Amino acid sequence: MESHNVRILKTKWLTHDVKQIRVEKPPGYSFVPGQATEVAINEKEWVNEKRPFTFTSLNSWPHLEFTIKIYNDHDGVTKRIGTLDTGDSLLIHDVWGAISYKGPGVFIAGGAGITPFISILRQLGEEKSGDKNLLIFSNKTGNDIILKDEFLKNKNLEVRHVLTRDTQPEMHHGRIDASYLKSVLPGEARHYYVCGPEQFTADILALLEKKGVKSEALVFEK
Repeated sequence: MESHNVRILKTKWLTHDVKQIRVEKPPGYSFVPGQATEVAINEKEWVNEKRPFTFTSLNSWPHLEFTIKIYNDHDGVTKRIGTLDTGDSLLIHDVWGAISYKGPGVFIAGGAGITPFISILRQLGEEKSGDKNLLIFSNKTGNDIILKDEFLKNKNLEVRHVLTRDTQPEMHHGRIDASYLKSVLPGEARHYYVCGPEQFTADILALLEKKGVKSEALVFEK
């Protein structure tokens, strides 16, 4: 597996535990919005600890960007990434991923599961395709919502926020269930994009399948 040593150009905290990291883009390196790569920290004790992260930049940008949830409750890769800054370096590898844009539909994301959708939705905005999409974004609290203002500015994207441990005006409180989906889904969508923690994804797929959504309309990381 080919690896590339890339220097960190800029870091920014988007929420209390989500960090945006921009790095150099190797010559000829390309990806499709929604795809990911394995990333390792370029330090002796971490180089073999590869973790998958999705690109949240656009392929046309001169740099690469990752949006990473930092878990400080154990001494792992993301905790160390949380301490990195400009000038430090990462190792990135080959591009992979099953999530890509198939056409208009409904995006359902849980927490950091929004990351494969960030690049896709940004690309649609860049192309000004006119495709109308719905984003259902579930988080624990309002403070956990990533890029809230950016999504709201997307005129071709309807955004519905779901909070499981918090209440805020115009946001649904509770989990995404059959009743909630029935109340917000615009009839029968052509495509359903799903990403989040393993159990979240399984639960949403089960709800959609029970609703009668055909397997070919489901887009998720298998």
